[in-house]
Amino acid sequence: MSNPNDDPGSPTGRIGKAALVVSAGILLSRVLGMLRNVALAGLLGNTAEGDAFQAAFVIPDVLFYLMAGGYLTVTFIPILTRYLVRGEEEEGHRAFAAVFRPVAIVMFVLTVLAMVFAGSLTDLVYPRFDPQQAEEVARLTRIVLPAQIFFVLGSLWMAVQYAHQRFAIPAVAPVVYNLGIIAGGLLSWATGTASAAGFAWGAVGGAFAGNFALQWYGARRAGLRWVSGVPLRHPALREYLALALPLMLGQSIAVLDEQFVRLFGQLTEEGGISALTYARRLNMLPVGVIAQTAGVAAYPFLARLVEEGKLREMAATVTRTVRYTIFISAPAVAAILALSQPAVRVVYERGEFGQQDTLLTAAALVFYGLSIPAWGAHQIYARAFYARRQMWTPVIIGTAGTAAAVGVYWWLSRYDEPGFALASTLVISLYTFALAATWHARMGREGVSRILSSLVRSALGAAVAGSVGWLVVQWISGDDLPNFWGSFGLLAVGVGVVLGVYAATTRLLGSPELRDLQHRFGSS
Repeated sequence: MSNPNDDPGSPTGRIGKAALVVSAGILLSRVLGMLRNVALAGLLGNTAEGDAFQAAFVIPDVLFYLMAGGYLTVTFIPILTRYLVRGEEEEGHRAFAAVFRPVAIVMFVLTVLAMVFAGSLTDLVYPRFDPQQAEEVARLTRIVLPAQIFFVLGSLWMAVQYAHQRFAIPAVAPVVYNLGIIAGGLLSWATGTASAAGFAWGAVGGAFAGNFALQWYGARRAGLRWVSGVPLRHPALREYLALALPLMLGQSIAVLDEQFVRLFGQLTEEGGISALTYARRLNMLPVGVIAQTAGVAAYPFLARLVEEGKLREMAATVTRTVRYTIFISAPAVAAILALSQPAVRVVYERGEFGQQDTLLTAAALVFYGLSIPAWGAHQIYARAFYARRQMWTPVIIGTAGTAAAVGVYWWLSRYDEPGFALASTLVISLYTFALAATWHARMGREGVSRILSSLVRSALGAAVAGSVGWLVVQWISGDDLPNFWGSFGLLAVGVGVVLGVYAATTRLLGSPELRDLQHRFGSS
């Protein structure tokens, strides 16, 4: 008997196709993000200037979050999807204009105010920085701030494309953004004055090209047409504000996690912020490819199922997507546990980034790696609530998690960089558990046992694969940290061992996810 989910027209089949497009873009973006971090580490290193560059993004990012910028696509997709399901495309154009215009005005005004008061805000956020470093952070902050306008407005154009189930051009946005940062840094290096400012200007250029101009083009291709004269009292604006307001008032730990790294990193020695950031971003490579792909690809389909009243099918899709996400995330955890040192050395160790920096960053990476499955499940559960327009639930849980996170970070700050990384993992794991428990309490517990079974099998498979991979790496390398090519070879061998052992172990454990994936790829 054939599996109905193998039908390309089924929600799972369509999500799978979308996931391929999204994952390709995210993978390329993350690879370029690694190259960006390579350039940053090589030219700036774990230094005060490197810390200043990382710190300069805190105020712009907080402004972006206060505008619910990270959730603009989340809030607008259900609104636009309803018009599309009803066949009211013209009214969808009017809804877009009603939301876009006030968002653009407010974002522009807030950006100007943030630029004016950047110095005072920097002193408030970074009291431990000396005056010279604080002044440099303020200068870099003013450079970076305009990029937030491009991010916010571009997010609305992305929402239009997602609602039409077009994923290719939005997937290119972070690719162009990372290229801009790399180009800015290399250009400053080529002129003989490698500096954080070059990278900052590159970020602004990348945001304009990838997140603003390119997304405007993509939205036009999807059929968006600007409608003039739309009144402020249009119902779409009221609905958008009702959905976005909780996200503006409450800030989830999932959103603020990177800012916590930058804020609490000032409690460490010089270069601590940079080391934590480099470790976190290396960990976010699999998080982005696995977790973000699953969330971005699934969300438009979940929103459509809700609009069509197919809530049971929607709940089953959430359960299935969480199971696959956990299964695919587990070997990434195993690989990081086994290969953190060679991975950091291959990616970062050159120029200003030395062997001690490698050991420090790798130690933090081990604890970050444990968070990958939690990040993946969080992406699905949070978007499931958003698809049902239940914005307050993840916001209340996430805001409570943020308050608890402050205590966890302070408690583990005694362990320096590894302690902060462990704090991040603990907090996102608890937040995801709370989301999952709330979701299944409301939508039924039918899928809980299947998710738990997948989690146990995947965890056992990852434990065995990670242990074998680590033993193989230790047997090959001994006590000495190998050079670049030696580390590269260890990575290649280690990844192969981890994946092979994980597949064999989960097969012995009877993993249905492995069987389904083999069937899908084998029959394609």
